[in-house]
Amino acid sequence: MSISDLYQLFLNSTGIQTDTRKIKKGEMYIALKGENFNGNQFAQQAIDNGASCAIVDESEFAQDKNCFLVTDGLTFLQELATHHRKQFTIPVLAITGSNGKTTTKELLAAVLSKKYQVLATEGNYNNHIGVPLTLLKINSDHTFAIIEMGANHQKEIEAYCQWALPTFGLINNCGKAHLEGFGGIEGVRKGKGELYDFIKKEGGTIFRNADYDYLESMSAGIENQITYGEFSGTQRGKIYEHEPFLKIAILNAGEQQLIPTNLVGDYNLPNVLAAYTVGSYFEVSPATIVQALSEYKPTNNRSEYQVRKGVHIILDAYNANPSSMKAAIHSFRNTKHANKTMMLGAMMELGEETVEEHEKVIQEALQSTWKHLVTVGKEFEKVSQENGLTHFDSAEQAKEWYQKYVEQGDWVYIKGSRLTAMEKIIED
Repeated sequence: MSISDLYQLFLNSTGIQTDTRKIKKGEMYIALKGENFNGNQFAQQAIDNGASCAIVDESEFAQDKNCFLVTDGLTFLQELATHHRKQFTIPVLAITGSNGKTTTKELLAAVLSKKYQVLATEGNYNNHIGVPLTLLKINSDHTFAIIEMGANHQKEIEAYCQWALPTFGLINNCGKAHLEGFGGIEGVRKGKGELYDFIKKEGGTIFRNADYDYLESMSAGIENQITYGEFSGTQRGKIYEHEPFLKIAILNAGEQQLIPTNLVGDYNLPNVLAAYTVGSYFEVSPATIVQALSEYKPTNNRSEYQVRKGVHIILDAYNANPSSMKAAIHSFRNTKHANKTMMLGAMMELGEETVEEHEKVIQEALQSTWKHLVTVGKEFEKVSQENGLTHFDSAEQAKEWYQKYVEQGDWVYIKGSRLTAMEKIIED
């Protein structure tokens, strides 16, 4: 069958599903394969559970009249998403970056939803499966789409752009993340810059943080640029307060417009500025933007402020890399809170730079005085021992220490990569 014929099957379905455990009546099931699973084996189960049809890529599983054979299930999913995307002319804003892209995406969605029917990437569905699944959720009611794009090697963003066909682009920053896959910081910039390359080729528009010189050089040749920043750019803003929550002062024509937020950490300033700038460009009123940004509350272990048993906790345990670690340490250091404890979990995907980058993080942290400085994960073990720090192999072990030594009134910042699962430290 042609992609057009299969697309008609999709239109007649109630949506896409790749997990038979979550099948709902009328959905199209697409069988995907991985190292330890073969979705083809569950095609008949999907049909039996109510799927309108199943797409498989192994002929032995295409016996049912409602099972359709394609060359490769994943490729089909991506091609279907591209075909679907081409049916719409709405603005599509793609966002990528090393740090803060999910928070920025959520802020953008909060602002733009005040005026538009927005489809935005759910959670961190930002990879080679998540991006097409997100695109396939666009429907005739939507008037705006925000597509988050994550990547850990070059050519990924390029592929996502071919599927999503963004008309607008935003790169938060290019930091030391996924160095193993990208091959160093220059590789990160090249990989993230694939979004700029697409926008330049298609004559689209970018929103650029003018405080970062490297983004300026990366964006050379793009005619349509809207800039923002703390020190440079058309839209300017600065930190007004940051304890415990961030309050931003937007600077317009010499006047200040204050935005109270539920975000912690001064590193969120560029994220808020990006959302304000994009909202303004798409003619959301200033008062409405302020309302949206002040109402937004972070979730999913991203810079969440909590108070548990009298302890003030900043839980930033969704992910970590050298750039975000340094930003977190710097931000927490600059607060006026007393009795501050920093708990740092290991960083992943740093390749040959693993040891060096963990040493740099500790040296950065040691420039401040903490009530406690605690590390978690084998990547921190050697440098922690050399500096006499409290160290644990796992978050579960650190939890025992936390329950014994952290007291009411203390402030604790918990930061680490997803695999370190630092949130377990404060679980009841």
